[in-house]
Amino acid sequence: MCLLTRSQSPVPLPAIKRDQDQVQYQIPKLIIQTGKHVQQPLRNRAMMANVRLLNLDYEYLFFDDDGVRRFIEQEPPPHRQVFDSFRFPIQRYDFFRYLAVYRHGGFYLDLDVMLASGLSSLSESGCVFPFEGLTLSPFLRARHNMDWELGNYAFGAAPGHPFLEAVIANCVRAQKDPGWVKPMMRGLPFLFRDEYYVLNTTGPGLLSRTFAENTELARTVTVLFPEDVCDVRNSNRFGDLGIHLMEGSWRTRGSYVRRRLGQRWENWKMKGLLKQSRRMGKTRNHLLLSDPGVTCR
Repeated sequence: MCLLTRSQSPVPLPAIKRDQDQVQYQIPKLIIQTGKHVQQPLRNRAMMANVRLLNLDYEYLFFDDDGVRRFIEQEPPPHRQVFDSFRFPIQRYDFFRYLAVYRHGGFYLDLDVMLASGLSSLSESGCVFPFEGLTLSPFLRARHNMDWELGNYAFGAAPGHPFLEAVIANCVRAQKDPGWVKPMMRGLPFLFRDEYYVLNTTGPGLLSRTFAENTELARTVTVLFPEDVCDVRNSNRFGDLGIHLMEGSWRTRGSYVRRRLGQRWENWKMKGLLKQSRRMGKTRNHLLLSDPGVTCR
């Protein structure tokens, strides 16, 4: 089921403005969320109500699993085939969120995102993503001088935005060309490879790699950086507008020992990398090699 309010059809609002022969992307007033079922637990319903009450002039689209399937059935065959070939359910949800915002425009928010203010201040951004946190990825750090990652728990874009088009293309590439993914997987313990495989094929790892390897497209993306990227309290925030509660429901439910080992390894690894990042300073108001074209807040 696809639940739609304030309209009878999911047609996006006008999202491209022309000014002196320059195309400017504008994010339409539409919020997209998804979950297995329309009837959500009380905690989720409270956060969904929070999002809607702070954005009363926004249309709202909620896709349950059946609604996601109907949406995907309208996609081109390559997208349908890739969607059905993913190993993990979260990969399908990741791929869907990129496609949905690419087609409709608007803002996507995970169900565990809590807002403190409305989204209208970001509507002129064209394409906006949050700062996820500092990265553990040797590939991003060594190859691209990028010690941080973009998050995909909340983002917005105009319909047809070229950065999302590149993200979608890389999701397809990662599924069809395992060799392309291998550099992002090097140095990861075998015990945690499944989780990092997800992150690097449809999640923040792939999103950040797409950003790093497409400098021209990255210039069209607004990144919501905190004042101090090295302060862990600033991770998983949607700028000053909200926070991601990090429920992590997609992660595999392994044994207690396995989860503890994973946490200890990540903490140990980040402890050393944090020293490197601190030497780079508190702010990241540039793209990699001091590219002046990237918009940051």
